[in-house]
Amino acid sequence: MNKTDRLLAIVLELQRNKVLRAEDLAATFETSVRTIYRDIQALSEAGVSVIGAPGQGYSLMEGYFLPPVSFTVEEAVALLIGTDFIEHWFDAYYGSKSRTSRGKIEAILPEPICSEASRIRKSFRLITTAKDVVRIQEKAFLEAIRRAILEERKIRFRYSKRIAEVDGNRQSVRTVAPYGLVLHQGSWVLIAWCELRQEIRHFRLSRMSELIDLEDRFMLPADFHLDVYQPPDDRNIRVRIQVQPDIADKVRESNNFYIETVEDHTEGLLVTFRVREPEELLHSVLAWGSSVVVLEPESFRHRVRDELEKTLKRY
Repeated sequence: MNKTDRLLAIVLELQRNKVLRAEDLAATFETSVRTIYRDIQALSEAGVSVIGAPGQGYSLMEGYFLPPVSFTVEEAVALLIGTDFIEHWFDAYYGSKSRTSRGKIEAILPEPICSEASRIRKSFRLITTAKDVVRIQEKAFLEAIRRAILEERKIRFRYSKRIAEVDGNRQSVRTVAPYGLVLHQGSWVLIAWCELRQEIRHFRLSRMSELIDLEDRFMLPADFHLDVYQPPDDRNIRVRIQVQPDIADKVRESNNFYIETVEDHTEGLLVTFRVREPEELLHSVLAWGSSVVVLEPESFRHRVRDELEKTLKRY
């Protein structure tokens, strides 16, 4: 990074953060503290209102705004594709904001950069699929849940599980304190404290119904940070299957959440899954048909065979 780019980047960092030490800036830009001192001096001489507080660091004078920033073609394309992504995946509120943002970005771009960005952007496309029917339902809940998170209000909804609970029920009513939303493998997932289970649980928005905003408040735990949160890994059961070459690509490209390893063999693939319960793989294995064979555990082999026998009796 040359000096001019670094000076601009330092101002951007100071705008994003209230106070930064010279050591912090040196680490960010992989340079020496002495170089940062010289950069700060250069910014001050150029009229940038940088304030230095001994023992604390540097900050921008309140009310200082960076002059308009110019974008390269690549940066403009990244921003415009970002607005497309937000419109496609987020709720209606942010969808409308992404459209207005796109218009503003395009309006301030110089004509040559705008034309080139438009040409490059046409080589990318976010495809709408049949799954968008489910995504419409997700979007309907996304805005309400997002508001509840920001306002720290509890919500209640009916939730459908893929696998029945011990009591045989697949549906239950949950009252939760919503902590955050995660986009995981194309599906929105709510991370929340569940009053029924008395622990943090994960809920797919696509499996929710009858969502209700509650007046009850909650306080986000001081030690919970969504950006570093890691759910406990309780997938302790390994399932291994042999996949014939004719559907090897299909299984590999399925991006199944439970896949742990995929090994190539002359006779196809050897795929290892790690699950909480083998039932979580039942529908996938049945959908792959006779081109896959369950190797272990033996109990799951019997479960697949029993399901196939039931299917055969229907025909």
